[in-house]
Amino acid sequence: MSAVREDLPEGRYGRAQSADERTDHRLKVTGAVLGALFLAMIVWFGWSHVTSTTISGEMIKFDVSSATAAKVHLEVHKERDAAGYCTVRALAEDGAEVGRKDALFDQDASRVDKVVSLRTTSQATAVELIGCSPA
Repeated sequence: MSAVREDLPEGRYGRAQSADERTDHRLKVTGAVLGALFLAMIVWFGWSHVTSTTISGEMIKFDVSSATAAKVHLEVHKERDAAGYCTVRALAEDGAEVGRKDALFDQDASRVDKVVSLRTTSQATAVELIGCSPA
């Protein structure tokens, strides 16, 4: 028995795709899917950045009122209805931390001035604002 190959009628079953054409099609589909995922990721990060609540603070001055206390004048900028807290710490002359406090800012204002008192375990020589975060 001999195998005789008959050619199919042209145009009847569509055009036969070569291996290169199938590979190109797969690459195009894969590229489109990855591009859509990347675009969705960029939109997600952008949206979360725009809608996130921000709070920032600045230390105006500090005063070491006694061997066990210090006062810090903070100016905080935030959204009017947002709440947050700022962390301050007192340092001794050798750089060791001798006091720390988280001050809550929940006033209905976008700019808040507040004097924060913090207790220390020994004489403080400096006070620093570590940072502010939304509550």
